[in-house]
Parts: sequence; structure tokens; C-alpha cells
Amino acid sequence: MSVYLDHAATTPLRAEARDAWLAASATVGNPSSIHGGGQAARRVLEDARERIAAALHADPIEVVFTSGGTESVNLATKGLWWARQGDAQAVVLPDGEHHATLDAVAWLNVQQGAEVRSVPLRPTGAIDTAAFAAALPGAAVATALVANNEVGTVNDVIALSASAAEAGVPLHLDAVGAFGHVDVDFAAWRGAASGAAGLSALSVSAHKIGGPVGIGALVVSRHVTPAALLHGGGQQRGLRSGTQDIAGAAAFAAAAELAVAEREREAARVGALRDRLVAGIRRLVPDAELLGDPQRRLPGNAHVLFPGVAGETLLFLLDQQGIAVSTGSACQAGVPEPSHVVRALGRSDDEARSVLRLSLGRTTTDADVDALLAALPDAHARAAAAGARSRARS
Repeated sequence: MSVYLDHAATTPLRAEARDAWLAASATVGNPSSIHGGGQAARRVLEDARERIAAALHADPIEVVFTSGGTESVNLATKGLWWARQGDAQAVVLPDGEHHATLDAVAWLNVQQGAEVRSVPLRPTGAIDTAAFAAALPGAAVATALVANNEVGTVNDVIALSASAAEAGVPLHLDAVGAFGHVDVDFAAWRGAASGAAGLSALSVSAHKIGGPVGIGALVVSRHVTPAALLHGGGQQRGLRSGTQDIAGAAAFAAAAELAVAEREREAARVGALRDRLVAGIRRLVPDAELLGDPQRRLPGNAHVLFPGVAGETLLFLLDQQGIAVSTGSACQAGVPEPSHVVRALGRSDDEARSVLRLSLGRTTTDADVDALLAALPDAHARAAAAGARSRARS
């Protein structure tokens, strides 16, 4: 593959993270063991926890290692909901959330009887903060994306957290797609909230910032005790039992420090590349439309609607030319679906099938942008012709 423009799905492993993983993997010992080897492993683990906590502006005791973003989201949403039983039943759920959240909350609804209070998105993809606040009173838990994983819009998390704190509702923020691209500050976002109200948990994942797949974290406020999904050894405040992955944690810490250190510089560089890409697409396909907030968005995100063209067809035609992009829609068992996020913006099913998510990252170059723009006219023409034939048959 010569051009990779799907960094929002996963981004290449950093050499420094790989080296940290290899070094830590040579440590023999279970970090829960009390002998010397176990304590050496624990020192590696806790050093990684401290470094990740610093990157997220949290306390080390608040960092709970998980297998990745999906587990972190499930632990937060289910665990916080279970912990509040007897007080409330409702989950406040904005439209357009990641499927890890949507499916976890759907399970709570079907299997556990949770009430779901939906919150609309603005046409830009931002969560309606007034509607979010109105949905909170009496709820068990609320959840929200820091930045939409499809259209890239960055939400007003300070307002969301303040509303949750005022309503006395614990809030989970999904920062999986935002960490490394915006300043993720758990302490500042939690603000003056006390007890279990307000920002209570925050999800991140290593492979989105150049760490390995299979390691993530849930930051859990010291004032909150969600119910655990996994039980066994009582590790990590009893919130996530099991032998902890010291090599993965060390690699995650290396990636997190680098991502934070280069964030502002890379945001400017990648944002400029993104703007050049969008301008080029509009020049070549005048009716193409950038979805999401034009300003308040992730720097590497370009989510583009190509009217009358199936995004899946365009994806395959670009892939044939060695260019990897995404439709931005969920694939369940390999079956493409129209983007639920685009529909949440008030767009039609046809429009929700006509999008591409082009996501740039730290390895993206000017040559990558040039390659996409060179390949687009022919791919778009062929996809448009295929769409016209399909509509004629129907």
C-alpha cells in the first residue's frame, strides 16, 4: 500500500513504542507477584502508568489499563450504570456516538432495562449542549465523544462536563479518537466537580497514537467506583482484574509522551495538508461537500460527501490504485451500512452512503495528498457512472 489515509482507524506503530515494548517484554515476572522479579515488573508497569497519567493530566491511581478503547468504553458505560442502580435508570446518549458506545448502551437497554435518552447533533456534528443538559436530570450516567470519530467535529466538553456536574450525573468521555490531536486534560475538564458527579471516566487507546493494538486505558476519577466487568485478582482498584500487560503499557507510555510533545506542531502541519486536500477535492469535484465543523475539527480529518456516488465504490476504486481511505460507516460482519453519523446530521440514507473519510496522520506527506488528488478524477467518474447505471436500473 503506497498511500495510507486511514489514520483514524489505526496509525503506524512508532519505532520508539516498538523499542519500549521489546525492552519491557524482556522483564520476567508477574507484576502482582511479591518476589524480586514480580516487583521489577511492577516498577516498569507503574512507571508507564505515571507517564500516561501525566500525558492525560490525571493521577496515576486513576489510570486503569484495558485491552483498548472498546473495553474502556464498555467498562465506563456499563460500570457506571450498574454502580448507580437504585438511584436512576437512564443513559444520556448523543446521536452519532462510536459503535462501542452505541452497542454497549443498546445492550444495557435490551438486557438490563436501561432507559436511553437521545441527544441530537447539530448540523456541524457537534453535540447540542442545551439538549444534553436538558436530558441529564435523574439520569444514571451520560456519555459523549470528545471528537466525532467520523466527521471530526470537536465537542464542547467543558460545557458537557459542567452540565453533568450541575445535574449530579457521572459523565464518561470517549477520547479515543481525540487523544494526540487535542489537549486531553482530565483534571481541567473535571474542574471543580466533587464526588461522583461530572466527568468521571475517560477512554483512550494506544493504537490511535502510534502505540500497539491491544492496550488502552480508562481514566477513572478517584471519587468514582464503577462496577467491574472482569473479576479475579482485584488488580487496578478492583476495576479490571487480570495480569497486566507491562510491555503494552510501556509502549503505550512511549507513544503517549511523543504524541503530546509533538501535538501542536503536528496539528499545524497535518491541518495544512488537510486544507490543501479539501481545496483540491473541491476543485476537482465541485459538488463535493466537507461535512463536520469547518473550524472546530480534528486537524487530520476530511469527511467528504460526494453526491450521487457510492462511497464504497469510490473506496474500492481508490484502493485499486494503492490509496487506503474509509467510508466512515460501520461494517457489521462485513456488510457496509449507511453512516449513522451522517444521518444524525439530518442527511438522507443516500447521502449517508456517499461519503469518504480521509484521515491524515504523522506519516502523511505532500506526496500522499498529491497521489489522492491525481487518482480522484478517474475514480470519481467511474463511481459516478456506476451510480447512474444503478439508478437507471431501479
